[in-house]
Amino acid sequence: MSTMEERSLRERLMAAAVAALEAGASDLSLRALAREVGVSAMAPYRHFADKAALLGAVAVDGFERLREALLAADGQAEGSDALVAQGLAYLRFASDHPALFRLMFSGACAPPTPSGDNAYGVLARRVATLTSDPAAMLACWALVHGLATLALDGPAPPEGQPSAAADPAAALRLLADGLAKR
Repeated sequence: MSTMEERSLRERLMAAAVAALEAGASDLSLRALAREVGVSAMAPYRHFADKAALLGAVAVDGFERLREALLAADGQAEGSDALVAQGLAYLRFASDHPALFRLMFSGACAPPTPSGDNAYGVLARRVATLTSDPAAMLACWALVHGLATLALDGPAPPEGQPSAAADPAAALRLLADGLAKR
């Protein structure tokens, strides 16, 4: 198989794994994924030592996709507006890819370093343009990740109370404006 075909197989296996997770599969197997993409049962092992390695690669790819979404959002605005845009992009990513989002934070891969050119770094750089307070980054990530988690998995609010995700833009705006004033 050529390098292009090998890469294609790796990508196809990862895409099939994401599709299976999003469809509600609770226990993936490399054999079933191989069948899904039309290759022999042993073909996936050229790219992944085992299922954990495949899921780790899928999670790493998810973090890269999240980084790209945050960069795109950040490029559409400035200052606190860019921070709100990033927060909304984070929430959209979680909503559009719930199983992938859960996998990313499940420990399937080593967590990204809290700096550098990754999703966390994109958020950290924007926060640093608004404040030098070291607690601000934690507050921003906790808010956006908490909103995403509540939207996906949180219990329904008591009757008559608004959902945690009812107006995430307002919560993000409140925090972003507060940071901009510091």
